[in-house]
Amino acid sequence: MDRRNFLGLAAKGAVGAATIGLVGCSGNQTEDAPVTDAETIAEAVASDSSLPEVSWQMATSWPPSLDTLFGGAELVGKRVAAITGGKFTIDVRSAGELAPGLEVLNVVEQGAVPIGHTASYYYVGKSPATAFGTALPFGFNYRQQNAWLYQGGGLDLLRQLYADKFGVIQFPAGNTGQQMGGWFNKEVETVADMQGLKMRIPGLGGQVMNKLGVTVQVIAGGEIFQALQTGAIDAAEWVGPYDDEKLGFHEASKFYYAPGWWEPAPTLEIQVNLDKYNELPEEYQAALETAAYQSNMEMMALYDARNQEALQRLVDAGVQLRVFSDEILKASEEAAFSLYDELSQEDGDFKAIFAEWKQFRDSIQKWFSANEALYAAYTQGSLQN
Repeated sequence: MDRRNFLGLAAKGAVGAATIGLVGCSGNQTEDAPVTDAETIAEAVASDSSLPEVSWQMATSWPPSLDTLFGGAELVGKRVAAITGGKFTIDVRSAGELAPGLEVLNVVEQGAVPIGHTASYYYVGKSPATAFGTALPFGFNYRQQNAWLYQGGGLDLLRQLYADKFGVIQFPAGNTGQQMGGWFNKEVETVADMQGLKMRIPGLGGQVMNKLGVTVQVIAGGEIFQALQTGAIDAAEWVGPYDDEKLGFHEASKFYYAPGWWEPAPTLEIQVNLDKYNELPEEYQAALETAAYQSNMEMMALYDARNQEALQRLVDAGVQLRVFSDEILKASEEAAFSLYDELSQEDGDFKAIFAEWKQFRDSIQKWFSANEALYAAYTQGSLQN
């Protein structure tokens, strides 16, 4: 594909009345995923002088230069403060200040920090089922992911897992949408070309790459550029044009691939120590959930509004766009679902959630194929003519 075509291409209890319950596609209530009325919560807080002053610090996995990821965490803090009239404040810190970027869940689980903003697939070593909180290779797009979380029972399954395994409650609080396929120091046209590459890629995507012969490394976002520049790694994936440009990856590598099949729409999340969460007044719990929901919506809008301009700047700077071959995509998909079978045999939590995830995926893909995919194919074709 040439450049032109590529470029063308929870509020409960006292504030329960302010909650609009979301009903699952199966008819089951997704009780832990409400859309709350911020104004009503604010009125409830203002009318109750007995509510305490609460001040938290938030650990994150992100460098402060990223107004998308780190900005999404900051938005949660700002909205919580606004809704509660400043009674509940959250001081958002960048990766490394309160915890290393890949250890946010650990410090929240321990209670050393009450709240964090991170990606759950950084913690598949603790439980492979945490991957469902972010994204599975060849999984959902952004809207499908939200449909599964909020309407398909996914959030309920994940919250049970987090409570049982870590003593944590989580809230979807951001999404990058379809990611790019990463930066490579050479062209990769076949599976054989992938073998022996040292690549930064986390989560189950990394495990799939390992099956293809890639030597996988998990590196925090703020450390990727140096690893690419020094040759410590041969390839790296992060997010997409807007973030990747900010981190300067185009200055260390020139081949930029698509699509990022391992992260079709990764969710970022707020993780809260469950004991600390239960100490909060219900109004503050509702404010936190409302703020996370807003961050989940706004982060995606920011990426969609900024990525194309950033992609054009990268191309103008000499970046060479490439598309993964059908051979690589097919081998990757086969390896992914082989991995899911293995994990289902090894881990009961993964097996239980995967069965629900797969059923929802098969169903919603039929709907998208029957209608939306046809429209997208036509409009993209029109743009290229």
